[in-house]
Amino acid sequence: MNNLRALGTRPWIWGFAAAALVWLAILAISGQGGGQTVSLALSLAPYLVIVGLGQMLVITAGPGNIDVSVAPIISLAGFVSVATAAATGSATAGIVAGIGVGLAVAVVSTVAILGLSVPPIIATLAAGLVASSVTLSLADGFAAVPDPGLRHLLNLRPAGVPLLAVAVAAVTALVVALLRRTVYGRSLIAVGQNRRAAERAGVPVARIIATTYLASGALAGLTGSLLAAYIAPSADLGTRYLLDSVAVVVIGGTLISGGRAVPVGVWGAALFFILLDGLVNLVGWSTAAQNLLKGGLVLLVLFLAGGGDRATGTPSLFRRRPRPAAATLTTTGENTHG
Repeated sequence: MNNLRALGTRPWIWGFAAAALVWLAILAISGQGGGQTVSLALSLAPYLVIVGLGQMLVITAGPGNIDVSVAPIISLAGFVSVATAAATGSATAGIVAGIGVGLAVAVVSTVAILGLSVPPIIATLAAGLVASSVTLSLADGFAAVPDPGLRHLLNLRPAGVPLLAVAVAAVTALVVALLRRTVYGRSLIAVGQNRRAAERAGVPVARIIATTYLASGALAGLTGSLLAAYIAPSADLGTRYLLDSVAVVVIGGTLISGGRAVPVGVWGAALFFILLDGLVNLVGWSTAAQNLLKGGLVLLVLFLAGGGDRATGTPSLFRRRPRPAAATLTTTGENTHG
């Protein structure tokens, strides 16, 4: 029981455990290609991790904060990035343009949220609809092709490990350091735990919220730029990433109510989702059956990872007693796991 309780204090473990179980199921059914399956998952997961990290920051800001504009941003950034790279001959310029698209859409959302007091879900939805309209306009007769050099780079797998996975793992480590060691990170955790108390403590809440939504938009734009080069730009390029970006955040151990961020958990949950897609495709299940399996497994992982203590993430199954109410605001980074 003590070992189980110890696992509960590390909420990021559950996503990796679920991913491992799905991988074993794939291995048992196919009987081959275990290493290839992992390599493929590591090739696809980074795109979900990048947008998931941005969504994680937004959700950590507290109740009601969510960014539903990430999917339209990914699609629009894909077109803008590929077009810019083709026009300038520079993949770097294309990536910067894609990030700029994400920032532009995020500015609209932020102004609506902070300046007009529009609920985040409505503000980001409206901004996303504008982005979707622009995307449809660009998609009509779009002829540019992804930069071959960037596509080659995204497909590099030294020693079987995708280079992009290594780069995104480094970005994840930077996010961990950001949350644990910077004023912004500690302030974000404080705002997520208790916004009113954070305001009274002198935390610049509006600035923290604005920075968080801008970061989410930029990361979504980066995702679209890279994904369009890896696959191809399309109007529905980001469609699956809306719900998946929220799911990997919560399954990874970040509290949906805010105040606790688990960047490493986003990786485990992303691998879980990618491998789960591979499993249901392998067995040839119908879409309805696939959704049923996904829903059941997601609920199970949510129960194990999020059904417990707010501060430590210990599942309710393993808790001894309720945690007494905190007398002061936590700003030391103890609610950042991994």
